[in-house]
Amino acid sequence: MSAWTFTEQLSSSERLEVLHLLLEKDTELGRESLDETRRRAVLHGSKGHHWLRKNEGHVCDYAQAVEGEILALERCGAGVDDDLLSMLLDRHHQIDWWVRDGDAEPTNAVRSLQLLAIDLPQPVLSLPESASLDAFIVGRDEDEWLLKNNEAFMDHPEQGAWRREDLLRRIAEPWFDSAGMILLRIDGVLAGSCWTKVQELFSERFGEIYVLSVSPAFQGMGLGKILLSQGLHTLQRRGVRQARLFVDVSNHGAHHLYTSMGFTLMREDQLLRFSND
Repeated sequence: MSAWTFTEQLSSSERLEVLHLLLEKDTELGRESLDETRRRAVLHGSKGHHWLRKNEGHVCDYAQAVEGEILALERCGAGVDDDLLSMLLDRHHQIDWWVRDGDAEPTNAVRSLQLLAIDLPQPVLSLPESASLDAFIVGRDEDEWLLKNNEAFMDHPEQGAWRREDLLRRIAEPWFDSAGMILLRIDGVLAGSCWTKVQELFSERFGEIYVLSVSPAFQGMGLGKILLSQGLHTLQRRGVRQARLFVDVSNHGAHHLYTSMGFTLMREDQLLRFSND
């Protein structure tokens, strides 16, 4: 097996081999082997921080880093690799590394995400007076949704700084269904939304609460619980029998909302921080 090598952009053959590796690991693990943002970078051949290890000329291991204040890595279907970590710490003072179902020491775990799940169907909560619910309309709702979503997630490391192109790229994905993106308006003003998706590539065909947000001006009115129940109903109508979502452990309000609705823990992923001190 060769040493790890870096490339800014995967060749056509490398891209196909990495996609094959991802699907192979997905099947082996029964879950996604790489997070959505990194998977999309492979699928669309985007430039980035791609790390490969090959065996007899074929890709057998893959990791991808995302730039930020601290470079953050995830390895396809696996945890930390000491050789790659050592190479990266020669280049960077600190490295963050996502591990799934990890056994991280508390001293170097800086963030935790929980995957929660709930069986369907669930009760559907009714809308308050002066409220209306409709589906996202492409070509009409992009700017309004972006404004309200970014306000709701102002302090969130992934969801608080979406640009129009980030939204349009997801709208162009094969899994996007505008009927699964519901908008709640009060007196005609967008108050919140629940964006759902169906994971068709997995045998369980589970649903996901992809983005749930309530505008700051309408928080404290119980709209999050209403939107969540409506989103679960949307998934149930598409034949889904289980819904899942990720929640940051530090987001106590969201965590309480989900557990109060009956979501239970499936696994916990952790972000580990390493330094070359």
